[in-house]
Amino acid sequence: MKVHVGNGEISVVQGDITEQDTDAIVNAANNHLWMGAGVAGAIKRKGGTQIEQEAMAQGPVEVGEAVITSAGSLKARHVIHAAVMGQDLHTDADLIRRSTESALTLAERHGLFSISLPALGTGVGGFSMHHSASLMIGTAIEFMPTASKLRDVRFVLFDAEATGIFEEELRRRFTAKSR
Repeated sequence: MKVHVGNGEISVVQGDITEQDTDAIVNAANNHLWMGAGVAGAIKRKGGTQIEQEAMAQGPVEVGEAVITSAGSLKARHVIHAAVMGQDLHTDADLIRRSTESALTLAERHGLFSISLPALGTGVGGFSMHHSASLMIGTAIEFMPTASKLRDVRFVLFDAEATGIFEEELRRRFTAKSR
């Protein structure tokens, strides 16, 4: 599913974020930027340990902030590490919103055209997929009209259930806008 917002588009796709050929993919990080399991583990396994080394050299950061690294051997050129949780591996709505905004802002600041994001906070953070979808899509919709470089914001979900939740949230937002 794809919608146009500002000068760009927001889409939801089912797939493996490590296979995306966007300028950047987003890692759901902790604020010390070490890469453990979940999306971070998959990125490190496929892209190489230098991604984690580059990230950790920039940390720790405040929860809600993001840093950018190379993408090692991934198809993407960069990995944006959005610190959606601290060492306690806990997150909340404000941190998901801030992490999403930080990732988008960092992509824009670096002149990137496209970015792929996973569902932040829903793995070890234990956050509701529905609530994450609402926060992340809402943040992207608010961000895109002011973006001058970023044109392609892609939410990449691994399974059909998560993809359906994000698609429904995007559809709901645009059905409500057209009334």
